[in-house]
Amino acid sequence: MNAVFRKFTWIFSLAVGIAILPKSVEAQSFAYRTLLSTLYDSDFPTLKPSELKDLSDYQILDTREKEEFEVSHLKGAKWVGYDTFKLEAVSDLDKNKPVLVYCTVGARSQAIGKKLTDAGFTKVYNLYGGIIQWSNDTKPLFQNGKSTIQVHTYTRAWGIWLEKGEKVY
Repeated sequence: MNAVFRKFTWIFSLAVGIAILPKSVEAQSFAYRTLLSTLYDSDFPTLKPSELKDLSDYQILDTREKEEFEVSHLKGAKWVGYDTFKLEAVSDLDKNKPVLVYCTVGARSQAIGKKLTDAGFTKVYNLYGGIIQWSNDTKPLFQNGKSTIQVHTYTRAWGIWLEKGEKVY
């Protein structure tokens, strides 16, 4: 198990414990934000869904696995994967145009984002809270070109953070 997923698993276990305690949506949101603050490196830029007014300004990369992408994704997203990611998959992108990477909560996408930065991409941003936060903020999701409310939450355990949308595992 690599270091990212060991950290991810430890933090997730802590966050699940925190999430069980809250009785309100606000408390659960606080627990989710606390979890996210432990997953992200402070020197890697994030953008919250509310900060994204026009997705066409970005080259959008979905860093989840193919079966997650097929359930739903952001409009215009290109699937690049995580376990199978190769820089060749993004060779057609403009290294000087902003890139938005995302996954379920932002851990995998941050790792891919760092690879892009190391490869010379100049403006790479991680979607804060990933597709879960995107859905919780009632931003549009798509499946086969049509609107959907389904969200693949990676596992049932991660599904506790999805407040708005239909969970798929």
